[in-house]
Amino acid sequence: MRTWFSDQVRERLGTFGLMMPSIAQCAVGAAVAWIVAIELLGHPRPFFAPISVLICVGVGLGQRLRRVAELVVGVSLGVGVGDLLVSWIGSGPWQIALVVALAMCAAVLLNSGALFVAQAGSSAVLVATLVPGEGSGGLDRMADALTGGVVGIAAVALLPASPFTIAAKHLSGVLDALSTVLERAADAIERRDVDLAAEALEEARGTQGAVEEYERALETSKEIALLSPLHWHRRARLARYETAAVPVDLAMRNARVLIRRTLAALGEASPPPKELAESLREVSEAALLLQLELGAGREPLLARQALLAVAASERPRRLGFSAHVIIAQLRSIVVDLLEATGMDHESATATLTSLDTPAA
Repeated sequence: MRTWFSDQVRERLGTFGLMMPSIAQCAVGAAVAWIVAIELLGHPRPFFAPISVLICVGVGLGQRLRRVAELVVGVSLGVGVGDLLVSWIGSGPWQIALVVALAMCAAVLLNSGALFVAQAGSSAVLVATLVPGEGSGGLDRMADALTGGVVGIAAVALLPASPFTIAAKHLSGVLDALSTVLERAADAIERRDVDLAAEALEEARGTQGAVEEYERALETSKEIALLSPLHWHRRARLARYETAAVPVDLAMRNARVLIRRTLAALGEASPPPKELAESLREVSEAALLLQLELGAGREPLLARQALLAVAASERPRRLGFSAHVIIAQLRSIVVDLLEATGMDHESATATLTSLDTPAA
């Protein structure tokens, strides 16, 4: 219980440290957008400006540039429909229902994105309830939304989180999961433990979320590196994470198949030989090497050498069907990870020992 609590505290503190730059961007950007809209545009209560900053920057991972475009257009659509209808039919419960329905229907016809539709609807609500009688027109509110979007992008550029920290943290989670899955499979083969293999399979099935989080984190990292002058000169380092994205995803998918087949193999009359566990551990260690070298900003040469050694090794003889599948999946993982180190697919595949080669 105490260990679990300590792990949770460390995880929360790590997440807090990762999100602090985004929180600072939101806080500073909201204040700046309010000041700009009041002092430069002369708008008395520009509430759309700070709201735009919060939506554009957010505290999560995603495509901020696209969100800015969806925000500005969605707000403009909602404000336009809302102003037009409220000027005709006034404000009240049924008017709000009609304004929101028409604004969201128009948004769906233009773009079915959730943010776009939600912004059109929420903007129409504000126009129909809070805005009437305050003396600001639809164009002023659209200008406030645009101001907030521009300030939000400036906040990302001038108060940036480290794109490499974001990418490294999430890739580390994926490679840790891959390494753990392979290690568990190796233990299950060595111990002839079906229950352990079943636990490993259950764990492997939950790894896709980490892969998807890494993909979103990588998009955010690339966006920061594009927007922030502070990181322009270091884009080559981020390119290694981009190179690894698809191969690591494929490696994790192949690992899930490997675990399923491991579970099946342990129930066969001739289970996979224990020597196979060593190969699984070698690939597991190579995944950790890849994680460490990318995190240190180095070309992953040590990981590549470790993987090449596994690729050149020969398979055991007298294998059952499931064991053959395990080896095939392990070879696929080796190729995937070699590609993650920067090798092209043809070169990585060419490093594999022929399956027809007899074991020594």
